[in-house]
Amino acid sequence: MNTRQPSPSLHAIRACFEGAIPAVMATCSEDGTPNVAYISQVYYVDERHVALSFQFFNKTRKNILANPYATVLVLDPTVAAMYRIELRYLRTETEGPRFEGMKAQLAGIASHSGMAAVFRLLGADIYEVEAVEAVEGERLAPPPPRHGLLAGVRRSAERLAACCATDELLQGVLAVLNDQLDIRHAMVLMRDGATERLYTVASCGYATSGVGSEIEIGHGVIGVAARERTPVRISHMTNAANYSHAVRSSMREIEPGLVLDTEIPFPGLAEPRSQLAVPIVSSDRLLGALFVESPIDMRFGFEDEDALVAIAGHLGAALELLRTGDDAAAAAEAPARAPPPSGAPIAVRHYLANSSIFIGDSYLIKGVAGAILGKLLREHTQQGRSEFSNRELRLDPALRLPDLSDNLEARLVLLQRRLQENSPHIRIEKTGRGRFLLRVERPVALQEIA
Repeated sequence: MNTRQPSPSLHAIRACFEGAIPAVMATCSEDGTPNVAYISQVYYVDERHVALSFQFFNKTRKNILANPYATVLVLDPTVAAMYRIELRYLRTETEGPRFEGMKAQLAGIASHSGMAAVFRLLGADIYEVEAVEAVEGERLAPPPPRHGLLAGVRRSAERLAACCATDELLQGVLAVLNDQLDIRHAMVLMRDGATERLYTVASCGYATSGVGSEIEIGHGVIGVAARERTPVRISHMTNAANYSHAVRSSMREIEPGLVLDTEIPFPGLAEPRSQLAVPIVSSDRLLGALFVESPIDMRFGFEDEDALVAIAGHLGAALELLRTGDDAAAAAEAPARAPPPSGAPIAVRHYLANSSIFIGDSYLIKGVAGAILGKLLREHTQQGRSEFSNRELRLDPALRLPDLSDNLEARLVLLQRRLQENSPHIRIEKTGRGRFLLRVERPVALQEIA
């Protein structure tokens, strides 16, 4: 009786490419001398191609340049099934989304195995897959099938389509991740085009929200995903020095005789075991990033990645629809009124050099969001205004918004949440599409410092 396993598709064995167990690669020199070596990473490219990590100028590398054919043995860690893959070398990539994704994943593998100081990716070797063969042998019982990912994406699309405000949209996507996909730790970050940073606008599952904390585009798992506009997924604990999500931007502005700390601590797990970051893109424009993590190894597989990419796509489209609809809706809204302030004055310092705002001695916000609050408080104290619109903020050259397509509503959400967490007597309340109210319960003593 023939017990030979049928030839599987490359897609069907994607679990073998998670980096949990090293692959074995066999090559031959020009004279036919064989060489067998472990390889750190086999990376799924598409149904016909994989990428292998090029880390060392060793015998394997020398052989493949002379004789482009190789055989790789991979293992599915969930059922202990082995597969033999016949490959033909095509080219080496040393930059771009695929290279950066492999570099990030390799850092996780290296840290997990205690080899972070040794592993360094020199290139992504692209191979065409000529054959896949299942190796005969006993297998473990497969784990219970996962259900609900596609349903979670559907629920996400339905919920996001029903949102009428950016804050509602951000909270909605976090709720979907928690309720439908059982993801407990997540955050949404938006792009600041002027500084090329990402700032946190919403999070869930952490002791502190971290709203307003920043990461440079290109740094860490989140920053690399944003820069390359590609998902970055790591299944093991990452190397904190290179690819941990907790890469912080320490920005300190100096006034003579006084050092002002304007860093907001970044939220995140102390010891993440799995991380996944996907870019939020709309109309080929980077809006931000969606990031999830877990204290469990291999929590996020390629199907989770597919689901998060779809959800991030819906989020990006919904953010753009809300942004473009703000100004038209604002014209139809009736203005709101805030009661006059009373009680002891609140001391507010606005440093014009970087638009940082301090309430009392506590730092609140900086950058564009700080400039917006400075404008609102200035016009409130000088003119008694309390009603404002997104449109007038966009048209104010003093705010130096990065461009007309900048998501102003996301900055207002950021400012609103920072005030909620740090200044109970100053609030921003949305009164309709494209309109909001500055509610000041105590008089403001505003000091603007050049």
